Amino acid sequence: MSNPRDPFDTFDFGPMPAIVAAVSGGSDSTALLLLLKRHLDRIGSKAALLAVTVDHALRPESAEEVAQVARFAAGLGLAHRTVTWQGAKPSTGLAAAARGARYRLLAQEAARIGATVIVTGHTADDQAETVAMRGARGDGRGMAGMAPATLLDGSTWVLRPLLSTRREALRNVLRKSGIGWSDDPSNDNPAYERVRTRAALGRSADMDIFLEGARDAAARREALGISAAEIIATHARMVAPGLVRLASAFATATDRDAALYALRILLSAMGGVTQLPDDARAGALLERLGGGPFCATLSRNVTEHRKDGTFLLRERRGLPEPAGALPDQVWDGRFRLLRAGGAGEARVSAGDLREPISLEKAPDSVPPRLIRAALATLPVLYDDETRARSPGWTAIPVMAPWCDFLPCFDLAPARALGALLGAPPPPDPPFAHHNVQSA
Repeated sequence: MSNPRDPFDTFDFGPMPAIVAAVSGGSDSTALLLLLKRHLDRIGSKAALLAVTVDHALRPESAEEVAQVARFAAGLGLAHRTVTWQGAKPSTGLAAAARGARYRLLAQEAARIGATVIVTGHTADDQAETVAMRGARGDGRGMAGMAPATLLDGSTWVLRPLLSTRREALRNVLRKSGIGWSDDPSNDNPAYERVRTRAALGRSADMDIFLEGARDAAARREALGISAAEIIATHARMVAPGLVRLASAFATATDRDAALYALRILLSAMGGVTQLPDDARAGALLERLGGGPFCATLSRNVTEHRKDGTFLLRERRGLPEPAGALPDQVWDGRFRLLRAGGAGEARVSAGDLREPISLEKAPDSVPPRLIRAALATLPVLYDDETRARSPGWTAIPVMAPWCDFLPCFDLAPARALGALLGAPPPPDPPFAHHNVQSA
């Protein structure tokens, strides 16, 4: 950082027209809003800063807490908006569902005011707890913890400038400024994994161990991603729509860890699966690429290994049934459906029109059978009455592993995958220095 006393210097807030700050009313987010406002004033930013509180409507006290945030924001001369999580709440997995709803609602507010960033108050304490929980579950890549910048839905950066700042330091800032905060009783409820982990961590020395481990893991993850990106760019080609061929050299890459990571990414992307296949099964598949011909399925993906290369395509099983198309819908985890203004209603199906497929431009040594199989898994948008293709509708490839969340740790392989698939490239994160990706 250019100034270690101001963690916001990591990011370039200067040119931003608008910023959303997620403020729940707890000490972390209250300090976030105060310090972010001071930072923007110091650099002379013209950005419109909007404090947004997501009311999950899970506790009767939440209404008063929201009102306190609104009063605090008004005292800073800032606009405030409350958005409520509507609808039935799940009986299991409530924390994960609430987190997903929170990000979705924050993203909607960012889009409404033309903001491309959301700033959250995650602290070093949160980072240590996250790494400890992931370590208990044996989550290898997850040991890097939360990224300082994560791309949400391919368009909005979630920034976490306080990841290196301890919670108690933030509370001291508030105390010195005479500012109070709300305490969510769920933060003391041992029914939640994070609360139990927080109690187990206890001492600062224990937290420091996890924080140092997260920094090391993040550096390793970025380096592995850069190597995997090079392998994808060099040895993977889209030889027909929905059909990728891996060169024979893919299986003999010197960096086996990078080749395995690249294969896991490609399997996930071609199958439209958000989670990468596990190391063991993907590793066994990679080993087989050095042998004789075979055909296998993994992560909804067909892998056909031949003398002239290895082909990857989505398997036919489990494709979505024909249904009405929705704007901005992610279809089969592989394509986002877009509707131009004035376009009518449409239906979407996998290769549903039974149109003859021309293979005149098929590359040499690419089996026509595989081209037909791949084309049959692609989305077709059509008018239900005429069965003709619907004008104004398009299907844009998305990167399944990072369709919802793209940590800045993974920018290199995401860019290589996007170039392969023809997906829109992710925007650069708003770091103050172009060569900074993690803090």
